[in-house]
Amino acid sequence: MNRRTMMISTALLTLTALSDRAFADSKPAATLYRNPNCDCCLEYAKYLRSNGFDVTVDAKQDLALIRKQMHISEKYEGCHVMVIGHYAVEGHVPVHTLNKLLTEKPNIIGISLPGMPTGTPGMIGPKVGPFTIYEIASGSVPEKVFAVE
Repeated sequence: MNRRTMMISTALLTLTALSDRAFADSKPAATLYRNPNCDCCLEYAKYLRSNGFDVTVDAKQDLALIRKQMHISEKYEGCHVMVIGHYAVEGHVPVHTLNKLLTEKPNIIGISLPGMPTGTPGMIGPKVGPFTIYEIASGSVPEKVFAVE
């Protein structure tokens, strides 16, 4: 291999490594659908953005309709629903669990931290106990815990 070929090969390898890193560092895009009267959802969106997520907030959609389209049971409802990739995320789910979902890519509809527990990202008050995040599965699959934080 001559010097010129070696320099071109090195440059191409460097560019490939840099583009792979840029892709790995890209922010996951998410749309957070919320009730226009709920401010904790805006705090949750800030939390996600500060952790590298690209979040669009939409307060104009019918949450019940979105949940119906995503096949989300009432028992999993939080104060908002977020769509990230093809997953639904209900409630104030911590980033660690979101990253687990996006890394493992399970064959589920999404995940849920039901209700509005104090101490979750975006909610005021102290954390009282562990947060249980459930899988939202299709059909009549028994309830399954996705993560505990």
